[in-house]
Amino acid sequence: ATFNLLKKANTTAVFQLESKGMKDMLKQAKPDCFEDIIALVALYRPGPMDLIPDYCRRKHGLQRVEYPHPSTEPILQETYGIAVYQEQVMQIAQVVAGYSLGAADLLRRAMGKKKPEEMVKQREVFNTGAQKNGLTLQQSNDLFDLLEKFAGYGFNKSHAAAYALVAYQTAYLKAHYPAAFLAATMSADMNNTDSVRIFFEDCAPNQIEVLPPNINQSEFRFKPLNDKQILYGLGAIKGTGAAAIDVIIKAREEDGPFKNLFDFCNRLDLRKVNRRVIESLI
Repeated sequence: ATFNLLKKANTTAVFQLESKGMKDMLKQAKPDCFEDIIALVALYRPGPMDLIPDYCRRKHGLQRVEYPHPSTEPILQETYGIAVYQEQVMQIAQVVAGYSLGAADLLRRAMGKKKPEEMVKQREVFNTGAQKNGLTLQQSNDLFDLLEKFAGYGFNKSHAAAYALVAYQTAYLKAHYPAAFLAATMSADMNNTDSVRIFFEDCAPNQIEVLPPNINQSEFRFKPLNDKQILYGLGAIKGTGAAAIDVIIKAREEDGPFKNLFDFCNRLDLRKVNRRVIESLI
């Protein structure tokens, strides 16, 4: 189940969470609810990354939470007054300037593309709606400028939530089932030596021992033997391949362990387990 979950997970998201920068951010933020993880996923990108220190300080009461306008408080409260998501830009346009959500989405797109002619039109519509709701022209222009800035880097919250769910699930698995998790992680990308090395090097700090490949015990994938040991997968050895490993495992299951190299060669179809495979295993 762990392996299947990781196969479905976005590879980029998994590696982001393994990066030092992301780990440092999480230590600084100390997330204590799922919404925090969603926000941190959205913030950990070029542009909004500059707001991470403000987000962390506001979360821990070290910096005053300020809102661009009182009417935006219910929308920005969960992110401590910082517009993080595209949906927040749309909601602010809806509440402050009377946009429909459909029109607000068109505003968000226009802000993202930064087309001057379209922005002039949208500013007029926004100012008209905002003034009807009690804002001065100066307040309206200031808020529009702020939204334009946020829209340039805002992340889709539903998208961030999907990444955050995978992050939460995999963090739980790593914390409670480290051997199974790390074995599954290495198996999920074992054709990529660099990826395997990253997770292999993460085993020792987690008190997990990776045993060398064993022709009579190893399977195609990395295999957790217990809570503290992983058996190296034969499929991660360069020059082997799934078809050859399947033949080897099937022969081992039918007639027992291989006694020596001669017994190994004698019992296998050498058209499928050829010289290149044997030399790679040696």
